[in-house]
Amino acid sequence: MTRFTKGHGTENDFVLVSDPDGTLELTPAQVQRLADRRAGIGGDGVIRVVPARHATEDTVRAQAADAEWFMDYRNADGSLAEMCGNGSRVFASFLLREGLVHGDTFDIATRAGLKHVRVVSEGFAVDLGPWRYGDEEAARRDGFDIMVRPRHGKPVPALTLDLGNPHAVVMLPEGIELENLDLTAPPEVQPEQPAGINVEFVKAIGPAHIAMRVHERGVGETRSCGTGAAAAALATRFWSGVEDLSPWRVDVPGGTLTVTPLPGNRVELAGPAVLVADGDIDL
Repeated sequence: MTRFTKGHGTENDFVLVSDPDGTLELTPAQVQRLADRRAGIGGDGVIRVVPARHATEDTVRAQAADAEWFMDYRNADGSLAEMCGNGSRVFASFLLREGLVHGDTFDIATRAGLKHVRVVSEGFAVDLGPWRYGDEEAARRDGFDIMVRPRHGKPVPALTLDLGNPHAVVMLPEGIELENLDLTAPPEVQPEQPAGINVEFVKAIGPAHIAMRVHERGVGETRSCGTGAAAAALATRFWSGVEDLSPWRVDVPGGTLTVTPLPGNRVELAGPAVLVADGDIDL
């Protein structure tokens, strides 16, 4: 029997399994079963909580001197993912509850590098680290660098950003509303992205305030996406022409997140994290 915890960050939900000895080798089939909302526990992803020194990747083990615990994140389809913004807050909440870390600040290891976590009034703030445009030259020349076509829709321009995982952000034109999008199937992306890409659709609400829906690679539409919210805010800030360090409010179907650009092309994500259930499952 394997002990699990269910948690969510703005209703982006995860199944966490603890592996303090680094002996649990989760297969894609086991991840799919855990994430299955009918035959399993249900979640947008699965997080193995394992000491960084036990990671199979050299790049993660190299972080062990600074971060004891590795967020081994898997998408619901069993595929590995580099990073998950909402998942990192849920991971942090679990570490604190279990007494695996102490204090109001600590670091966690991820496939996208070391992430610094702070306890804040709304939950947790995570420095997502450095980000970059997918093609900054095209972005500054044209305002976009990729085309996205949602199901039953027309192709629209998008801006790609890399936040440790890939994103394409679409600012919806007048006449197309977020609630009318069909995200039951992955949006078509041109040029194609062999490793897949997360796609965020955005509407401006007011100054430094946007609403967003997201289709996550390997998952489908989710109620929230932390790195996606950061990408959406950074893209909208770019299109606004005022690239300062003011915080942005991002409304997602599952709640509200705060995205704050940091010096040195870094970005911080803040929001709640809730642990809702614990149990045992036979894998």
